[in-house]
Amino acid sequence: MGNKKWWKEIVVYQIYPRSFQDSNGDGIGDLRGILSRLDYLKDLGIGAIWLSPVCKSPQDDNGYDISDYQDIDPMFGSLEDMELLIQEAGKRDIRIIMDLVLNHSSDEHPWFKEARKSKDNPYHDYYVWRDGVEGTPPNDLGSTFGGSAWEWVPELGQYYLHLFSVKQPDLNWENPKVRQEIYDMIQWWMDKGVGGFRLDVIDLIGKQPDHKITGNGPNLHQYMRELSKETFQKGDLLTVGETWGATPESAKLYSNPDGSELSMVFQFEHISLDEQEGKGKWDLQPLDLLQLKKVLSRWQTELKGEAWNSLFWNNHDLPRIVSRWGNDGEYRVQSAKMLATLLHGMQGTPYVYQGEELGMTNVRYPIEEYRDIELLNLYKERVENGYAEEEVMESIYAKGRDNARTPMQWDVSENAGFTEGKPWILVNSNYTEINAEESIHDPHSIYHYYKTLIQLRKEHEVIIYGDYELLYPEDTNLFAYTRTLGETKLLVLCNFYGKVIPFQLTSEFAGDKSLLISNYSDVVSENTLRPYEARIYLLV
Repeated sequence: MGNKKWWKEIVVYQIYPRSFQDSNGDGIGDLRGILSRLDYLKDLGIGAIWLSPVCKSPQDDNGYDISDYQDIDPMFGSLEDMELLIQEAGKRDIRIIMDLVLNHSSDEHPWFKEARKSKDNPYHDYYVWRDGVEGTPPNDLGSTFGGSAWEWVPELGQYYLHLFSVKQPDLNWENPKVRQEIYDMIQWWMDKGVGGFRLDVIDLIGKQPDHKITGNGPNLHQYMRELSKETFQKGDLLTVGETWGATPESAKLYSNPDGSELSMVFQFEHISLDEQEGKGKWDLQPLDLLQLKKVLSRWQTELKGEAWNSLFWNNHDLPRIVSRWGNDGEYRVQSAKMLATLLHGMQGTPYVYQGEELGMTNVRYPIEEYRDIELLNLYKERVENGYAEEEVMESIYAKGRDNARTPMQWDVSENAGFTEGKPWILVNSNYTEINAEESIHDPHSIYHYYKTLIQLRKEHEVIIYGDYELLYPEDTNLFAYTRTLGETKLLVLCNFYGKVIPFQLTSEFAGDKSLLISNYSDVVSENTLRPYEARIYLLV
């Protein structure tokens, strides 16, 4: 069990600041809003807050286009507010994890403003440029947000690379000066007392655009080790990389227990299972439970002792899990609790995304009410290419990022208690039934269930450090596994669907056991699971 770390033992709560709590009535969530809700989070039991980007930004891509890494966007407040948040969270044993975008900056960053002045400018080489002819980009590399990844700058006779929006030019990690600037900036935040960093699309920093290599470039891990040595290893931090292309093998490099790179990564293999083979996230297909079991179990077993897992269903880029793989109608409460049980029983650090603990759901808005650049581009592109509008909207309802970005549902007052002004994006109309105030007062709510799951981690080391073993791998309804630490064993049972299923516990589990948690108030039969029923037993 060696190599104990604080960040293995906590639950992280992700806040999307724009949508969490507004304190000044401008319709946009802010840092003072978060400050006002710290006691709610302390009560839930979390140990860290991952804050989606709050640095200065023109907000072309919701803050993932940073124009000043060492200042706070006025939309969210001031640097003083940020310092106060770090301090006040700390008093409640909650650390602040900052979201850093190191692959690209905003085109309004002073470095880029200088870079485009001339080829001789000392900042020119902070970005990725290629000579060319207007209308003929260096190659056919595409941007994640559609169109070419190359943008022509006529006054320089050059193209710059942007793997995302045209307003997000890629930084040139091959330039040691760029790397040093980044290390100095990270150290500056460490000195302010942050508890760690989430690194946006970090697997792209080793890109080699001439060879059309974007993720997992040949120098990626060399850069990661240098970054870690110059910064993270000088503190006791939680560091997590967003790595869309990670495999269990590469995760062992990123998350080596020697601490040479990061604490853990976010891998997304399980998140792609409801996409059609070889297509993108908008091309829907039903989730295959056997595949989900296989993928999650592989990450559990292959990383054992050699790396650390992050555990998540939701984030600011993903639809609400209860609408996606649960049942957001009749069995919303049961299925939300089942999905939580399944995830929190595994080995790794669980991440709860704001509102997940309330069972918040996806939305179905008319297209003009959406705000996300990716979604709006997709709509335009697909409708122009002859897709039926109805079909495009179904994809958006299922997978659009704005599902996660609707305002946090605090209470039944206007705008769900999120703002006294006009919210930047519509509040989900079901806030009168689904909100924090009602959940806190209902002992059987999803909120209290999450609270119990988080508390169980603090009481049972087997949940944190125990070995994982999948049971019934071929069962198409049941996701069951054990966790074992020395003499202690946990049994986790989850009925993944809305029907009653019979099953037979093997003799190993027939003896004495205590029920740690269940999403039904009673156990009718040990050998029957009701719709979405979930239980965790401690074998004694």
